[in-house]
Amino acid sequence: MKGLLWVLALFALAVGISLAAHFNEGYVLLVFPPYRAELSLNLAIVLCLGSFLMFYGLLRAVALTRSLPRRVREFRQRRQREKMIETFYEAARLLFEGRFSQALKKAGEVHASGQSPALAALLAARSAQRLREPAKLQAWLDRAVHDDPKMLPASLMLTAEMHIEMHRFDDAVAALKRLQQNSGRHIAALRLELRAQQGCANWDEVLRIARLLEKHNALLPELALEIKLKAHQENIRQWRSELARLQAYQRTIPARERSPRLARTYAEALMELGAHDEVCAFIETQLGEEWDSRLISLYGQARSGDLSARIACADQWLLQHRDDAQLLLALGRMCLQQRLWGKAQTYLEAALSLADRREVRLELARLFEQTERADKAMPHYRAAAEQMA
Repeated sequence: MKGLLWVLALFALAVGISLAAHFNEGYVLLVFPPYRAELSLNLAIVLCLGSFLMFYGLLRAVALTRSLPRRVREFRQRRQREKMIETFYEAARLLFEGRFSQALKKAGEVHASGQSPALAALLAARSAQRLREPAKLQAWLDRAVHDDPKMLPASLMLTAEMHIEMHRFDDAVAALKRLQQNSGRHIAALRLELRAQQGCANWDEVLRIARLLEKHNALLPELALEIKLKAHQENIRQWRSELARLQAYQRTIPARERSPRLARTYAEALMELGAHDEVCAFIETQLGEEWDSRLISLYGQARSGDLSARIACADQWLLQHRDDAQLLLALGRMCLQQRLWGKAQTYLEAALSLADRREVRLELARLFEQTERADKAMPHYRAAAEQMA
């Protein structure tokens, strides 16, 4: 519609000019002594316009001719830039495809062309990292930071990843601390630091970071629980030579982070310290809150405390857990310590009927030896040896 309007406007203008020229009777007198020339005004106007257009065209031709080298140069630069952009996209694609050697080569070509050199260097550094070539990685990171100082945080992240992959966890922590000073921490950096602190065995830091990531929903609850459990277990093992510090640490563990597995680790640490009374009290409290068959085994191995009271307590548990082989084994061991031979044999044979395990066989063999029934002990020793083989 717009084009049609333009055509109509041009036709209207042409008609107007034609009518004006038809009624125009003026003329132009040109005097060049001794010559005189007389032209109609319409012709004079046409000649002036024609001369102007010819002169303008001549000037444009000269200008275009003089600018031709510059235009050719700009065209070549534009084509080169477009080619490097395509190469950059190809390098990124190759990186995501896992073809790291080719991605490194393409990124090097882009960097050499000067097209986004810092980003190209960073892409080459990532490729070198995947190729496990730390020397090339560091060289490309240095180039990236040199080309653009804003690439420093990304450079530090890649450096930390490289150190973690090479199990140089202290260097990874140092790089992440520098990152924090430069641009603050973010979720990805915290995830890297969690791995680095685990490698350094800084379990207090592991707990702090895991809780922070869990608070920001950056860790699955199951994974966060496992990480915190591992950190607590390692801290308990660290203090297993000092009873006071071990008990103080146990009290600081939040209730939501406690579990039967952690309780077993704590009870084993108390056993190693020889704190048998504390072990028994802890296990009785723990089993009152949540039953754990593997924890009851430690209860039967304790070598101090009131055995009669412990046997009575375990008998009460047996009313609710009659098919628990570990509980029967613990009762058998405690009765064996108390020299209640008949009860010990009853409990141990009941445990054996539920689970034919080596430790039950050995306890029965000891019982028969202590009651001078070696002929009955030998079959249990042989069965225990076969289970060990």
